[in-house]
Amino acid sequence: MPLWCIGYILWLESDTWNLSNILCPCRGPSSPIAKALCSWKDYYEWRCIPLQSPVSLLLHWPLTVYHSIQLAGLGSLTSEISKLCIHYLGPEKELLQLAVFGELRALFPGVFVQIELIGPAVPHHRDGDKIDLHSYAHCIEQDCDCRYKNENTSCSIGHTSSAVTLQLHRGYYHERFLDISKDSHPHLVIAPNAGIAAYASWLPTIELIKEINVPAVFSDYCEEACNLAACCINAVTNQPPRLPIQLNPFRQPMVVEDSLLHLPCYSNCFLFAM
Repeated sequence: MPLWCIGYILWLESDTWNLSNILCPCRGPSSPIAKALCSWKDYYEWRCIPLQSPVSLLLHWPLTVYHSIQLAGLGSLTSEISKLCIHYLGPEKELLQLAVFGELRALFPGVFVQIELIGPAVPHHRDGDKIDLHSYAHCIEQDCDCRYKNENTSCSIGHTSSAVTLQLHRGYYHERFLDISKDSHPHLVIAPNAGIAAYASWLPTIELIKEINVPAVFSDYCEEACNLAACCINAVTNQPPRLPIQLNPFRQPMVVEDSLLHLPCYSNCFLFAM
């Protein structure tokens, strides 16, 4: 079986990679990021992971967040603040892979990262759930020091021992924003694989994002979907994209079958910003 084909069994709803410690980032990085990461090759070399590791099949979620922050011009801000707040719209597949966001601990050292995940796919019984990611996910090797070291090396900021906190909210962003923003006004809004042109429910959310004047990054499976999304946003805001449509260097490297567009599609493939 090709290595990429095992991607969807790499991670379940537990906090463990189904990989050895050689192939996955189960521990903190050996050195801080010396310069902004611009490709999967940069990331793999920094994390000392061989290029044949399939972890990018799942890590495209947090790495797209990282890249979006750089695109939005917030990279320097993360070295000046102690808390970074992100509003993450429309999570679906990510809800089964939330532990991958623990990698943001390595990408933003010394920063408390708070992510509010808002969308109609959040189950009723999970609305309001809060997940503190105290450590990196463990590998399958019982004698690896990820089994005991990470719990004692998590980043303490204020009164919390977690460097990344996720909170789930069911519903649309324009419906939940007032409640969420009382304690969590965003530095960045991100909507991965948004499909804006396909869902009219995005229109009031776009109006809200324009009103609160916060940088917002959208991604989609192909360039044409982003073009259609940008047209929809322009119709609401009367403004072109703040950042033009561009290829995401941290897209998922496994093609997504799409019988409607008949175009090469990848998760988080292209992105742009308003």
